[in-house]
Amino acid sequence: MNAKDVIRNVIESCYMITGEYLKDLQDKDLFVRPVPGANHAAWQLGHLIGGSHMMLTGIGRQAPALPANFAAAYTKETSTSDDPSKFHKKSEYMAWMEKMRAASLAAVDATPDADLDRPGPESMREYAPTVGAVLTILGTHLLMHAGQFALVRRKLGRPPLF
Repeated sequence: MNAKDVIRNVIESCYMITGEYLKDLQDKDLFVRPVPGANHAAWQLGHLIGGSHMMLTGIGRQAPALPANFAAAYTKETSTSDDPSKFHKKSEYMAWMEKMRAASLAAVDATPDADLDRPGPESMREYAPTVGAVLTILGTHLLMHAGQFALVRRKLGRPPLF
């Protein structure tokens, strides 16, 4: 196994875990906040999709097209909104997530091994100092939020999965 195999495995496993946590949630469930002040899943999914888009394009890779003003709908300021009309349907998020998963894996494949140690984009260097780190975060960023989805599931009375 080489570094790119490990990165692919991280991306695939993080998408699988996130998908399992979301699989049986309904649109209305995406607006449940695990605790007061926490972000609901609808906002987090938009944040994850937008973040993946930003990371992919930041390292010069193709990212699926998103609707106009998508990033503006998922800012710190919009995170406090509970208005479903300001967000998307679960089916849309899941379709974009699948496209980002495929684009992330394609980005790994398109990155020469020697480029994994190249510096990451300046704007990401604090948390992703190399291109390899950016590619890895395409998976681990999802896992950070999956923990919050697990809490929403428990709040809704769903059984633990892992």
